[in-house]
Amino acid sequence: MQVNSAGGLVELFVVLVAIATAAGLVFRRIGVPYTVLLVVVGLGGALVAPELHVDVPSDVILTVFLPGLVFESGYRLNVGELRRTSGAIAFLAVPGVIITAAIVAVVLALAAGLPPELGFLVGAMLAATDPAAVIASIKRLRAPERLGTLIEAESVFNDGTAIVIFTVALAALTGGLSLVDAAIDLIVTVAVSAAIGAAAGYIAGRVVKLTDDHLIELSITLVLAYGTYVLADSLHMSGIISTVVAAILFGIYARRGAMSERAREAVETVWEFAAFMLTALLFLLIGLVIDLGALGAAALPIVWGLLAVIGARALLVYGMIGSASRLLRSPSQRIPRGWLHVMTAAGMRGAVAVALALSLPASVPQRELLIEVTFGITLFTLVVQGLALDPIVRRSLRPEEVV
Repeated sequence: MQVNSAGGLVELFVVLVAIATAAGLVFRRIGVPYTVLLVVVGLGGALVAPELHVDVPSDVILTVFLPGLVFESGYRLNVGELRRTSGAIAFLAVPGVIITAAIVAVVLALAAGLPPELGFLVGAMLAATDPAAVIASIKRLRAPERLGTLIEAESVFNDGTAIVIFTVALAALTGGLSLVDAAIDLIVTVAVSAAIGAAAGYIAGRVVKLTDDHLIELSITLVLAYGTYVLADSLHMSGIISTVVAAILFGIYARRGAMSERAREAVETVWEFAAFMLTALLFLLIGLVIDLGALGAAALPIVWGLLAVIGARALLVYGMIGSASRLLRSPSQRIPRGWLHVMTAAGMRGAVAVALALSLPASVPQRELLIEVTFGITLFTLVVQGLALDPIVRRSLRPEEVV
């Protein structure tokens, strides 16, 4: 099914909403996580009726779905808890993404014979935990607020960082960008993107004070979420980083009285629904995009890449975050060991990896293999880790820690 016209988009939208609604009515009865069920439904639908297999442009995923999801998450983030966990978030969002990409590159080069530069490209696509997958799971599990903030903030920030690293790695592969230039590119992009988001959030926070009409205030949030992304992207910066920074700053203004009570209730209700709908449609699309039949030819690099992704996640969480946490003087600031188990299991990949794989230019060597490896690893983390997350949370958290 080609999505290349307004009629095709409307038709696909109606079908996906109907399927998502039906799945929503079923999932509570069978005990399977909603996100996992949607991916499986998408995969099953494409297997039973191959004409349902969807060719979705990568910019549809990045431009339509992710800005709304990260805005809703950023707006809801508890700023106090964000400050307490800022060190871990900063590490996972920047060095952690680079370390993961490097580990994947080394393992694929040594075990699967993939050239290091192509292995790093795969690593960049898979380096970040996906916000749609992780946020949906954390909401469902009702984890402690500090843990939820840590996992959600990491997912939305390292999502933007991974896209930047992927872009830089692709430029280095196709245009011969030097290591120094790549590092400068990364630093400038992250800094400028954050500045754009901060400016947009500040301006929206001031403008929203000029009205007490909740519909206009709600419209401002919509413009802020997607306008910030489009502005940053048009300047070749990270739209995701800009959007989440704008959302956090605007949320601070809203909670300090910039918005009327009626407007805050409207914003929370509408964006909660929007996030639910975007998540449902996105997971269905992932299932419809991935071709199970094509993954068999890439089984070996998929297995090695998966081991690299899981190993890198464990190294970051247990070896680095856990060790650093134990050095803190205040016990209240330390991250409990049970939380480390949840953080490791929450390292799912999803829409970002799929979108970046689809965006690979035709000129990239072994393009189809890179796509299949990325899709295979993404599918495993979504389904297997998604199913394992609930039991791990129940065993890792004390009863009083679950809201």
